[in-house]
Amino acid sequence: MKLTTMKELLLEELQDIYSAETQITKALPKMAKASTSPELKKAFETHLQETEGQIQRLDTIFKQIKESSKGKPCEGMKGLLKEGEERIKDGGEADVVDAGLISAAQRVEHYEMAAYGSARTYAELLGETEVAKLLEETLEEEKAADQKLTKVAKKVNLKAEAA
Repeated sequence: MKLTTMKELLLEELQDIYSAETQITKALPKMAKASTSPELKKAFETHLQETEGQIQRLDTIFKQIKESSKGKPCEGMKGLLKEGEERIKDGGEADVVDAGLISAAQRVEHYEMAAYGSARTYAELLGETEVAKLLEETLEEEKAADQKLTKVAKKVNLKAEAA
């Protein structure tokens, strides 16, 4: 579809994010199960709950703008999650695999931060103040999740390096 307005671009971004978040809810339980670090497992489980809340927030946004959440599958997220699945499938020393899972998860977080930041800016430009506020709330959660993963990585990476 050719984009001709910022409103169309915002809608496409929101649908892409919705697809990405839905994919993440399927990947996080697998990542939690594969991790051996209790802190990492908890981080994945906590973020799953946050992601479910983010999807609800997106549902609210779609109702507000009177549009459907259905769009094309988010191919970018599909690729990022596939890399995480490969990390699990390839296996290896537990702490090293955990370090790799953190790396994969942080790539996902950075993708989400870029998407939410852009969508928030589009919403602000369009005067969609409430939508922008909801997107900012999720953006802050994604930043916090990334920081939590960095904190866990400091411990896990040291253990992995010693392996």
